[in-house]
Amino acid sequence: MSDLKSRILDAVAGDLAAIEKALADNLNPHLDLVREVAGHILFSGGKRLRPLLMVLSARICGYTGDYDKTFSAALEYLHAATLLHDDLVDGGALRRGKPAAHLKFGNPIAVLVGDFLLARALSISAATGRVKVVGILAELTENMSQGEVHQLMRKGDIGLSEDEYLEVIRRKTAVLFESACRVSGVLADAPEVKASALADYGFNLGMAFQMVDDLFDYLLDTPQLGKEIGADLREGKVTLPVIHALRNARSGDRKWMADVIQNKEFSIEDFQKLVGLLTGYGAFRYTEKAAAMFIEKAKAALEAFGPSETRQTMLDIADYTLQRRV
Repeated sequence: MSDLKSRILDAVAGDLAAIEKALADNLNPHLDLVREVAGHILFSGGKRLRPLLMVLSARICGYTGDYDKTFSAALEYLHAATLLHDDLVDGGALRRGKPAAHLKFGNPIAVLVGDFLLARALSISAATGRVKVVGILAELTENMSQGEVHQLMRKGDIGLSEDEYLEVIRRKTAVLFESACRVSGVLADAPEVKASALADYGFNLGMAFQMVDDLFDYLLDTPQLGKEIGADLREGKVTLPVIHALRNARSGDRKWMADVIQNKEFSIEDFQKLVGLLTGYGAFRYTEKAAAMFIEKAKAALEAFGPSETRQTMLDIADYTLQRRV
């Protein structure tokens, strides 16, 4: 474990324990099967980054209430709901090293438990009594749904542009990070300048986080990744490394890469050759550089806050986003 990761975990150990408790305490299903399926996705090794960001953002704004951990559970329920639905839509076989819920419990149950988790998230947000909080969560859900639809529409499309890719990951990933941070400013009654700074931090962190995630499909093996190697590519997800390589490849290489990308039955040897071509065309370096630019913007947004242990932890999380390998 890196020194940076150890420092972060030491700083947030109490928060993570409280978040875990909130996730279990606020689930409240009436049926054991719902609890089992929800637990399969919720308690299978998730990083809890989004709820943690919400708690830290509330603290940096001086929040002294007792609803931050509860609301952080709503964000994780929403995230888990999207994972249940996405795995079914994409035909994913593994999630965090375990069989995807739709394979273990069946498609109908996976869909309905996803719906339940979304409803729990909305119920928790409504309990704040603040229309603005409910509005943030509702808008977030709309954005994430449209991001997934957009990605599905362009499935396997080698003509996907970098700008369009950025719009997809903004909606499907970055807005969740952004909302997690912004809603804390609302709960803490923070000035708009600080709420906006937190939103900027979350947005830029989320963009970088997804870019790093998109590298993992090519650079990690199954035990590290928690899903099959090349799963994103088999699902037709054209991500930034591929976009960059296709844009810069010689015609022969570009045609070969296009054939592989559009063939779900590509072999391990084909995938390994593709990784070699992506490396040769600087696709991974380009993606890492793009992610690093978003991280610098995220860190700059925290200049709106004075020095504190919480601010340092949030800066450390930004730096670790580029270093992580899971």
